[in-house]
Amino acid sequence: MRNEELSTGRPLCAALLFGGMSSEHEVSRVSAGTFVTNMDPEKYDLLKIGITKEGRWLYTEATAPQMADGSWEELPGNMPCVLSPDRDDHGLILFTPSGHVEKLRVDVVIPALHGLWGEDGTVQGLLELAGIPYVGCGVLASAACMDKATANALFEQGGIPHCPWLSFTRWQLEADPEGIQAQLEEALGYPIFVKPANAGSSVGITRAADAKALKEAIQLALRHDKKLVFEAAVDGQEVECAVIGSEPAVATRPGEILAGAEFYTYDDKYKNGVSQVVIPARLSEEKLDEVKEYAVKAYTALGCEGLARCDFFVERGTGRVLINEINTLPGFTPISMYPKLMEHEGLPVGQLIDRLIALALERAVAENG
Repeated sequence: MRNEELSTGRPLCAALLFGGMSSEHEVSRVSAGTFVTNMDPEKYDLLKIGITKEGRWLYTEATAPQMADGSWEELPGNMPCVLSPDRDDHGLILFTPSGHVEKLRVDVVIPALHGLWGEDGTVQGLLELAGIPYVGCGVLASAACMDKATANALFEQGGIPHCPWLSFTRWQLEADPEGIQAQLEEALGYPIFVKPANAGSSVGITRAADAKALKEAIQLALRHDKKLVFEAAVDGQEVECAVIGSEPAVATRPGEILAGAEFYTYDDKYKNGVSQVVIPARLSEEKLDEVKEYAVKAYTALGCEGLARCDFFVERGTGRVLINEINTLPGFTPISMYPKLMEHEGLPVGQLIDRLIALALERAVAENG
């Protein structure tokens, strides 16, 4: 995007992608509704593009409630569309009911997609090919943060403390189940967290307290991914920082999750409503600053840009700060931590969205001149 395109005074055409094929499809629909209700129509012409669980892309005029409850898919005005990788198109191709093809030029894309095929670098790669600015991290950072084994290795390389962990593929687990079980027991001890390497929002994750539970946890996780990550359990406070921008990245002080289950599950986050959020986290000022510093360090080490949420444990007894993961497209639901943290720092949702879009456009100018 050229510099003069940023100062025309016309509303920016922003395409909002939501839904997707991942296990976090429903959460994405709610997150997208936050953008719909908080984006100033005088600043943005908003195009809403829903992606079904089967991978169909549909232009829709759905409202935020229709997006959230899933009824958007049945609206009669929906039209199939694709995002063109042709940079001359610079946007969407719409297939109208009359059989005509309509091209819609897009200034910026907001990929409000969580999990695989949205947060893992795939959509980001398509947008890079198309030459369209987009909110959030680039291809490499998105892919690295999505893959927990890769992220853990990079955390270690960057000197960011993490709990003991191991990773194995489906082939390894099936070829030598007894040998791997012995390795896990010796290196990590029980309880062990078993996680799909590429999944978010605690989907497919189990806390295994013994050998029988470990075997069952492995089978559950393998339904979601062919590579698994095994981590030693940490007795600690779960805290999260919101990070925005790059060069320099800026982190909020952490907030704290008071989980309603033995760990912060998908249902606890999005269905049961029994978890609680405390901002700032119940830590000393020194410890709050330490977590904040590690958040920026982790974000930078993995090449994040735009935004991300960095999740940590603060170990009880020792006070050690241990990173858990980085989420490159954090939830924007009414109960999500990222927008709550930013609002606590004085940036309400509407202004936050403006800032994220501005960062996307600034990055495009910097990269393309």
